[in-house]
Amino acid sequence: MARYIDDILQPGEKVLYSTNAHWIFYLPAIAAWIATIAFLVISRMFETETPMLFCLALAAISALAALYWTLTAWFHRWTTETDVTDLRVVHKTGFIKRETFEIGIDKVASVNVNQSIMGRILNYGDVTLETMGDAEKTIDKVTSPLEFRSHITAR
Repeated sequence: MARYIDDILQPGEKVLYSTNAHWIFYLPAIAAWIATIAFLVISRMFETETPMLFCLALAAISALAALYWTLTAWFHRWTTETDVTDLRVVHKTGFIKRETFEIGIDKVASVNVNQSIMGRILNYGDVTLETMGDAEKTIDKVTSPLEFRSHITAR
């Protein structure tokens, strides 16, 4: 599958920066996989059948949840693109139901970055673009949001 930005570039337009949704979207899946492993380890500590089967059932349920969350996080990251060209900022999400927005670089009034403590540590954050017409668009959990902002504001 070709990248969305490659399909919509105007003649002479150059991509300056590309980023993606941060891997933090995998956090629920990671927690569920850890729970699965913990239930499997705990099940081996019982000699009687009932508690062992109960732990194995919990491991199976948490493994199914982990698999679902892993696939949805992967699909979200695979179908999300955020790019800065020399003319505009382009953000696309979705595969079948696609949502996009494009803002001309000259129409961007300000770029705000909101990072939590965990976001500062793991280098992700929410970026809000404000246009000259007072419209706002927020991109959630962007990788390297300060670098992304720098590519928009450096003219």
